[in-house]
Amino acid sequence: MPQNQLIIFDTTLRDGEQSPGASMTIDEKVYIAKMLENLKVDVIEAGFPIASPDDFKAVKTIAETIKDSTICGLSRALDKDIEVAGEALKNAASSRIHTFIATSPIHMQAKLNMQPDEVVEMAIRAVKKARQYTDNIEFSAEDAGRSNPEFLCRIIEATINAGATTINIPDTVGYTLPHQFGALIRHLLETIPNADKAIFSSHCHNDLGLAVSNSLAAVLNGARQVECTINGLGERAGNAALEEIVMAVRTRQDVFGCDTRIDTTHIVPASRLVSRITGFPVQPNKAIVGKNAFAHESGIHQDGVLKARETYEIMLAQDVGWSDNKIVLGKHSGRNAFKTRLKELNVEFESDEELNQAFARFKNLADRKHEIFDEDLTLLVSQNKNANVDDIYELVYSEVCSETGETPQATVSIKVVGEEQTAKSKGGGPVDAVFKAIETIVQSRAELKLYSVNNITRGTDAQGEVTIQLQINERIVYGYGAHTDIVIASAKSYIDALNKLHTVIKRQHPQYDHDGV
Repeated sequence: MPQNQLIIFDTTLRDGEQSPGASMTIDEKVYIAKMLENLKVDVIEAGFPIASPDDFKAVKTIAETIKDSTICGLSRALDKDIEVAGEALKNAASSRIHTFIATSPIHMQAKLNMQPDEVVEMAIRAVKKARQYTDNIEFSAEDAGRSNPEFLCRIIEATINAGATTINIPDTVGYTLPHQFGALIRHLLETIPNADKAIFSSHCHNDLGLAVSNSLAAVLNGARQVECTINGLGERAGNAALEEIVMAVRTRQDVFGCDTRIDTTHIVPASRLVSRITGFPVQPNKAIVGKNAFAHESGIHQDGVLKARETYEIMLAQDVGWSDNKIVLGKHSGRNAFKTRLKELNVEFESDEELNQAFARFKNLADRKHEIFDEDLTLLVSQNKNANVDDIYELVYSEVCSETGETPQATVSIKVVGEEQTAKSKGGGPVDAVFKAIETIVQSRAELKLYSVNNITRGTDAQGEVTIQLQINERIVYGYGAHTDIVIASAKSYIDALNKLHTVIKRQHPQYDHDGV
């Protein structure tokens, strides 16, 4: 591999899904994988095949679908894990097995209950086993950030000799600082005799808000792969954000001696897709993909940008997928104009049926909303993709009465496995009344932990997107809904969350209290 090429390894579908409430259906994972392929991600970590039958099926389906990215499956350093990963990946155009074992003293003693010699022996065995299925093997030293550097050198040299082609250095608990992490990468590259036989990689968590900084420090010190996720999604405080890594390297070519092959115009669409499928909203001031990332309110800033964009903008908004937000379609627009504009937005339909469903949604929206923006169009398509014919609950009807001095009340009708049921309820506000009416029917006993509202475009007729979080015992799910009527959007988000509670199986990680690499 040329030294000026930085490999982007996306783990949104594996590590990102370990965020509480972020579980995805197989169809949703495949849709995200296709978006990552359009983004030109080099390696897509599709899942942890042995974790559950659904994980296995998702990895297998993605491996059989994606052609232009390498598909990776995670495994512990155990024969059964590796065999299952190899089976899931066997039909991939390009495959990788990613095996790992913990190397820090606290993990080896408290979690593995193993001696260092045993850990090295197990790692070597795992890499050799994985080579029975593919020549593309990645080895991760879990909790490398808190591992003894000399022991890291020993186990990495051994796994490279065994056939590992990528060596990943994870800051599993987000403990290290950038100068420390960069120095560790440099030390490993300069000390390990066979370091030139493998690509070194970083995988950083964001517990101290340093995941991106640590990843970039690794690149500056010789790492040529970065493991990251869309929107920084991930367990606890998240992972290094793909969009920030890519644009930092692309924008500061005077500092980084490498670049990625990422098609950056797909960054914002990918961000929106992951946000809507997982129910994790993107904060407005999030770098690159937040709504305010290219907004200027200060008069001085506005004046400067109007005179010369470079005075306050170091990137073009269009380069990362932001549109000009122009009005493109209305209720008189035809199917061909609709399809053409979405193609310009990098959205393709796989079948006429899919196009027809999205177009029907567009017509329905155009009857309620005079001005249709690009954001509205991409939302319509993602709603279409997210539709699940196996949903238990479906919103049929909602009526709310709210007036000054009176307690709001709502009437809601829901189809429960095809049978329509209706309930009325009062509440502290119209949304509260709707939620209580829904609960009267479903009796889920779920606790509402989060309720968030954002507008998709400008104007009082803008579609509002509602994100909620429901919890039952230890199960946490997010629900998402969008509509020009914020009460209906709220009802849809609640129904979405309820369906996830019933249809998304909690992933079982059959390992030593594993919490990810």
